[in-house]
Amino acid sequence: MTLRPCSREKEVAELLARGHFPLACTPELHAHLAECRSCADLVLVTQAFQSARTNAAAQPNLPSPSQLWWRAQLRRRNAALERVGKPILGAQIFALSVCLAFAAGFLASQATRGLAWLPWLKALPQASALHLEALVPTGLFSSGWSLMVLIPVLATLALLGGVAVYLASEKQ
Repeated sequence: MTLRPCSREKEVAELLARGHFPLACTPELHAHLAECRSCADLVLVTQAFQSARTNAAAQPNLPSPSQLWWRAQLRRRNAALERVGKPILGAQIFALSVCLAFAAGFLASQATRGLAWLPWLKALPQASALHLEALVPTGLFSSGWSLMVLIPVLATLALLGGVAVYLASEKQ
């Protein structure tokens, strides 16, 4: 074994790297390879690595069957979620339209009455707990749209609509 590399080792390495080794060699390089153990070892090791790389590249690198099954299940589940998501979007749009329709109806009914409930709303904090009749405005139950019924119904519908939209859009 020598401590110095062979002077022709670089030339042999270039021929091996380009893949021209057996065909592009001159007869004097063949004679050198027969005499120089360092260059012959370089050729042997490089050809072994190139052969191993070729064999490894030729074999298909398939994932395990359990991984393929898991991916197929994941794709199937995602497709099912997409199919389920379409009606949920329709339900969200329906809930929003119901809330908007009730809000528009409430505003239309109050526009025709002239917002008569605003003074009652301002007097609400000053009313004592013992005088419950002070909370009921005069002539409220004589009208067609009773605010004592309309406001809680609208609030309940808005709350239920919001809960329905939240539950429909919640990602699990």
